[in-house]
Amino acid sequence: MNLLAFGDVCGEAGLRIVSEKLRTVKKYYGADFCIVNGENADVIGIQPEQARRLFDAGADVVTLGNHVWHRPKIISELKENKYLIRPLNLASQTPGEGFTRLQTQSGRWLTVVALVGRLNCEWNADSPFRVLEGLLKEYPEDIVAVDFHAEATSEKCALAHHFDGQVAAVFGTHTHVQTSDERVLPGSTGFITDIGMTGPRHSVLGVKIEQSVGGFLGNVPVRYEAADGEAVMEGAVFSIDESTGKCTGVERIRVEG
Repeated sequence: MNLLAFGDVCGEAGLRIVSEKLRTVKKYYGADFCIVNGENADVIGIQPEQARRLFDAGADVVTLGNHVWHRPKIISELKENKYLIRPLNLASQTPGEGFTRLQTQSGRWLTVVALVGRLNCEWNADSPFRVLEGLLKEYPEDIVAVDFHAEATSEKCALAHHFDGQVAAVFGTHTHVQTSDERVLPGSTGFITDIGMTGPRHSVLGVKIEQSVGGFLGNVPVRYEAADGEAVMEGAVFSIDESTGKCTGVERIRVEG
């Protein structure tokens, strides 16, 4: 089984390249499933129509992160669409689900989990380690892929090693910069610290350059706007042996707009 994952979609440029390229990329890699992080489709958060555009483009699961509540209209979509998931380790009373399950052609189940980190972060969340341990006990036979939306590279790496051999794939999102450490860990879990960003190339993490620079210079804060222009899609493909649930290979992906 080939599992594709693409990093944080940023603004209209990100939405546009996904709409134009995703189905072709899925075919090229022979992807059985595709996970897309839609956390920044509206720069901060995502609107329902943007989520639908990602599914229409070929995403099987859309994951969210710390900005999930910044666009309140998405709440109704979270309640209705089980393949749009918010972080599992947010408070249990919040709307939506933190994981979803898809059946493979062989009859096994793929569980996709969204988590947020806690190190160097301001949002209130339960321990991603404890929450994921609980889910694995509930679905011990599933093939599991984890989108870990976290700030600290150490936390992402630690979680991957802690669950090495228990999950098929752990890929980091949130920092918008693709890392070059893709590998299969000793216990056969595929890991990459951050799969990168799907959005405007000429930007600061997807945001208009002058706005981001102005913030660091001490200018009056403004609402961030997504940059436009040429875009890139960044992500990874995980090759997974369905009979064992183990990862056999990881490849970084960068698709030019």
